[in-house]
Amino acid sequence: MIIAERKPIDEIKGFVEGKTKVLLVGCRGCVTVCNAGGTKEVGILASLLRLDAQKEGRDLTVDEFTLERQCDPEYVDELAELVEKKYDAILSMACSVGPQFLSRRYPKEKFYPSLNTCFIGGALAHGIWAEHCQACGNCIIHKFGGMCPITRCSKSLMNGPCGGSSEGVCEISKEVECIWHLITTKVMEEDRLEDFAPIQPIKDWSTSRDGGPRKIVREELVK
Repeated sequence: MIIAERKPIDEIKGFVEGKTKVLLVGCRGCVTVCNAGGTKEVGILASLLRLDAQKEGRDLTVDEFTLERQCDPEYVDELAELVEKKYDAILSMACSVGPQFLSRRYPKEKFYPSLNTCFIGGALAHGIWAEHCQACGNCIIHKFGGMCPITRCSKSLMNGPCGGSSEGVCEISKEVECIWHLITTKVMEEDRLEDFAPIQPIKDWSTSRDGGPRKIVREELVK
């Protein structure tokens, strides 16, 4: 899933500076799962903004609404009636796709991103998420024990570890596991070292961002 985190409150306060009526729009997708932009987080941010305005003696109306997804036009359309209320600013609490879709659907409105989109990853434990994918467009994790060295190796090495790793730890930080230590340990335990016999060629990045913004069209779904 896409992992995001809320922007610093001072930055968000800057978005609503001089405004008297704003709308916070949450998303029940990935950002709800990673506790960054769901209904709960919308309520918390709304309360913070109201309290800050009250403290400074400013009039500020903060309305709240959470869409099922902000990356899907059919759900974005649900904001139509609210947008008609003429807000000074609309803050999106979704990944960066959300405010872009909102801006395209409602071009006359001013949208602000309230989250920073961080990476594609998963939960290691409650409240802890880690990056596991760069969305390079050509998944080959089956060659590496089901793990991605492109993402999880700090140097994106594809033919073994560098000389800086030690005792299973990456040289950049003691908090970072050496993915190649994990890969080799797994394949040795499974007696599959022959999987490493072929030298992996230089990564072909043409399926990644090198060709510009990507698009997928499934003809059977296009009306």
